Amino acid sequence: EEADLSHLALDGWTFERCNFRRTDFTAARLEGSRWQSCRAPFANFSRVDLADARVTACDFNNGTFRHAILSSVLFVQSKLTGADFSDAKSFGTRFEETLLINAKLATMAFRKQRLVKVDFSQADLRKCDFRETTFEDCSLRDALVAGARFEAADLRGADLGGFQLADATLFRG
Repeated sequence: EEADLSHLALDGWTFERCNFRRTDFTAARLEGSRWQSCRAPFANFSRVDLADARVTACDFNNGTFRHAILSSVLFVQSKLTGADFSDAKSFGTRFEETLLINAKLATMAFRKQRLVKVDFSQADLRKCDFRETTFEDCSLRDALVAGARFEAADLRGADLGGFQLADATLFRG
């Protein structure tokens, strides 16, 4: 806990059942790393390179991923409540069965993805790209969606509770 692992080269490492509470990973290289059942609440992943990483059954609540490289990262059955992904480079980032309640995800691209059991409740989704995305058992309840794009998205499996009539134009088509 509370370790300083900033600027380390940890590419390809596997982390299993580790506790990284409040650990600083700033600018660490974690490309291709594997994370299984780890706890890293309030950890700082700012400016890390997590390209091609796999995160499974982890708790990264309130983690900071500002300016991180998240290309082709897969988050599965994880908790990212309150996580800050501001200005992250997120091409091909995928979330499955993941809690993103109150997370900051503004401008992320989810185009043509199939989202399954992803909870975006109260998340900042401003200017996100959800075009042609399929939502299955997901929640967008009370999320901030100003400027988000939903053209041709299949929202039949999404909880849209809390949206105002003014938001309806975002879902046209």
